[in-house]
Amino acid sequence: MRVAIYARVSTKTKGQDTENQLHQLRAFAEQHGTLYKVFTDEESGGSADRAEFKALLLEAYQKKFDLVVFWRLDRFSREGALATLKYLKELASHGVAYKSFTEPYLDSLGPFGDVIVSMLATIAAQDLIKIRENTKAALDKKRAAGVKLGAPTKGQEVIDQLHRLKADGASNQAISRALKMSPSTVAKYLVG
Repeated sequence: MRVAIYARVSTKTKGQDTENQLHQLRAFAEQHGTLYKVFTDEESGGSADRAEFKALLLEAYQKKFDLVVFWRLDRFSREGALATLKYLKELASHGVAYKSFTEPYLDSLGPFGDVIVSMLATIAAQDLIKIRENTKAALDKKRAAGVKLGAPTKGQEVIDQLHRLKADGASNQAISRALKMSPSTVAKYLVG
């Protein structure tokens, strides 16, 4: 059996790492067949617009593997019950089985697969809503406290210096090094 692995974290900046999932998933794949390929994403599971997730679905359609294993359903998708069920049914329609490593009852071969998937997908979607609500509440609290949100703006003195350097023929890259700002920020202030 050819086994594909799908692993996902929302971000690397908060100590999340797909390797935490991949170590045991690789061992599982080797015990149950041949490891076909590892697909990993570092972005929210709240959208299907994930490069490796799309590649996984495409290669499932092309019948390049027989089983996909993921750490937990919320690592596979957080789009809600209908979307998640659609992906799992799409896999099944292409002859690809699925298995959640940490949720042994979530297995395409199990008798209650659809019921369990619906419940877990709904819970995963609710968790994503909670995360968004908590983030919004924290930002509202900061705004109320007078904290200015967003990228810091450069003072007029720095902007004037930036324009002088450009007028003297310096490249955006040289200006960004001199003023310790990103080239995209330099470009933004030169256009604006």
